[in-house]
Amino acid sequence: MQAFTLPGFYIPHPARLNPHLERARAHSNAWAREMGMLDSPKPGGGLVWDEQALAKMDYALMCAYTHPDCDGPALDLITDWYVWVFFFDDHFLEHFKHSRDLRGAKAHLDRLELFMTVDGQEPPEPENPAEAGLKDLWRRTIPSMSSGWRRRFITSTHNLMIESMWELNNIDQGRIANPIEYIQMRRRVGGAPWSANLVEYAVGAEIPDVLAGTRPLHVLCDTFSDAVHLRNDLFSYQREVREEGENSNAVLVFERFLDCPTQEAAELVNELLTSRLLQFEDTALAEIPALLAEHALPPDEQVAVGLYVKGLQDWQSGGHEWHARSSRYMNEGAVTSPGVSRGPLGLGTSAARLPTAALTPGLARRTRQQSHRPFEPVGHLPLPDFHMPYPVRISPHLDAARRDSVGWARRVGLFDAIPGVEAGCVWDERRFLLFDLAHCASMIHADASLEQLNLSSDWLAWGTYGDDYYPVVFGSSRDLVAAKLCDERLGLFMPIDLGAVPEPLNPLERGLADLWRRTAAPMNEAARRDFRAAIEAMTSSWLWELGNQTGNRVPDPVDYVEMRRDTFGSGLTMSLAKLAHYDLVPAELYHTRVMRELDTAAQDYATFTNDLFSYQKEVEFEGEVHNMVLVVENFLQVDRLTARDVVADLMTARMRQFQHIVEEDLPAMFEEFDLGDEVRGVLTRHADGLKEWMSGILEWHRRCARYTEAELRRHHHGSVSAVVPATVISRFLPSGPGTSALRLRPAAASHDVPSSAAPAAPAAAPVAPAPAGVAAFRRPSGLGTSAARLSPVPVPSPSGSGPA
Repeated sequence: MQAFTLPGFYIPHPARLNPHLERARAHSNAWAREMGMLDSPKPGGGLVWDEQALAKMDYALMCAYTHPDCDGPALDLITDWYVWVFFFDDHFLEHFKHSRDLRGAKAHLDRLELFMTVDGQEPPEPENPAEAGLKDLWRRTIPSMSSGWRRRFITSTHNLMIESMWELNNIDQGRIANPIEYIQMRRRVGGAPWSANLVEYAVGAEIPDVLAGTRPLHVLCDTFSDAVHLRNDLFSYQREVREEGENSNAVLVFERFLDCPTQEAAELVNELLTSRLLQFEDTALAEIPALLAEHALPPDEQVAVGLYVKGLQDWQSGGHEWHARSSRYMNEGAVTSPGVSRGPLGLGTSAARLPTAALTPGLARRTRQQSHRPFEPVGHLPLPDFHMPYPVRISPHLDAARRDSVGWARRVGLFDAIPGVEAGCVWDERRFLLFDLAHCASMIHADASLEQLNLSSDWLAWGTYGDDYYPVVFGSSRDLVAAKLCDERLGLFMPIDLGAVPEPLNPLERGLADLWRRTAAPMNEAARRDFRAAIEAMTSSWLWELGNQTGNRVPDPVDYVEMRRDTFGSGLTMSLAKLAHYDLVPAELYHTRVMRELDTAAQDYATFTNDLFSYQKEVEFEGEVHNMVLVVENFLQVDRLTARDVVADLMTARMRQFQHIVEEDLPAMFEEFDLGDEVRGVLTRHADGLKEWMSGILEWHRRCARYTEAELRRHHHGSVSAVVPATVISRFLPSGPGTSALRLRPAAASHDVPSSAAPAAPAAAPVAPAPAGVAAFRRPSGLGTSAARLSPVPVPSPSGSGPA
């Protein structure tokens, strides 16, 4: 019996079938036999594949669905690539996963790397069918593609092979990943970015190099990849988890993390799949046209991008169709596309062929995502216990840094009046003193000299000011053009050659000009480029926030987690630590799974800390949609306290992953790369710095008055109802067909939330019934659901200067 009933999938486009299917079937069967894939033995007897097994899996059918418009020879080659990648996966399973042969697995993967040659290199002689297949495919594919495409394809092929070790290590340790770790690792090991590269080959159009590194193109690839993998996990759960003992499956990850039944976990995985598809659509229809216009690409390159987007869309629809039909997967009751067509269809005919059931999940998800009512009175959010295993240390230079930081803020104009800002200025000196950002710097850089601590304090002040500046100056007017121009001008104040800069027009530019000069002067050119990229990632992420705010769109959960790292300035902070040893530590070490997961686990812990403390400030007083508690509320359709517990559990899971990496994975990486003592010391100190970064950020939030209700009400001049009239709220709500019910919703009886020593939660607005998959959250036991885990509520002191 099936482990669960397949959910109703969002299928926005019908599948189409390539007319060259039979040719590809005959070719791929003959090619697999020639490469030795149908004669490859299992260690315990029998064959990895035989001709009957290959015919049942029917990869030619998959490729004919996912690439419906390419010609016969192109479909042959693409089908051979997929035969190879699935053989590689099954061969690796039989030879290394079942036996837990970590050493043999690494040697096997290292040899495969040798067959992805660059110009002038010769590969070795193949010793097994996986090597023979890769050598042949590389020879047939590479000559027709550009050097930029080759680099991208080598990277994605390397990732899907080498990250198989992550899966093998988890199986060996009996460890199931947390949801955030799983999503970002599944992209690398699952192979969908590799499939996206092959889409470029299939449609005969490459992504222009100038666009390859932009956020819209990254989002297209990431959302495509996540949707492909989540769909595959739903269909393959029975085989992978129940039959083969795999533990790398999203349904299993959700089951364990949320402590819910398999069916409910499957429904939630499908909900996330739908959300990722909607993110893909938003990017393709809104961000890509704007990107093409911004770069003024010639018509042929614009057509190439359009063909690529269409190719990814075809892959999604075709991939679903193949999963619903292949014997490789659990697909009883799966819905297939009606009237599958061979070849292209007429413009505007797809919608008429789609059943309502295929569109309903997307419509429901999009409506919920854009129906948030800003400035709702949510009240103080009682805080959970925080799992923090690391102590806090404070710099002895704190008092001096406090005095210096306020002087610097005054000199660069952080307290100056800004034209168009209702309050006159973004900050005043009183608020700056209450924020006490030097205190935060003194804990995350406890061993810094006074000069270094002043620099860290000033960067924190500038980044926090900028994060407040964008929504105050550009958010209320929804002036995205002015915000983008502001962002582009900031780059002028970070010259790589440390040359002349224009006259600053505002405190943001004046502060950056000073900080860049003080920070970049001792760096070499390569280090300056990396540091500038980290700053630009933070400032451009503020534009992303404004875009969501303008559309009143609660972000997709995956997009939010990944962008939150930038909006918080995590990359800037961490790059400062790395750049101190830029010439000592090889750059590729920072791109390994171990270092990447170490950094992102710490970043997520810190950003979620901020979201828990700032929930009332952002949701009630600022009308924000960028808060992890709100994102979880919206995604799971649960109340704020349940969402708070889920966020707290994610923090705990990321902290435990961080600890596991420090204790297990980091020493193993030292041995794997045979690192010297000096490099080991640098990376160990980097991990120690992240410990203090997390503990310092948590301690600062506990003591800072920025998030207390007393300070929020003082700054916002009383109750929200007095500050934000209905006419203002209406500007944040969607308009157009189907939105009238939102705009006519009755206001709450009172916007005033009692402020007392122990604030009571306000009466909650009616909550829609939770969908399948979240019922388990309401149970009184399990991670994040016990009231006994709540810490005492912080009490604002009479002076409003911080927790009593």
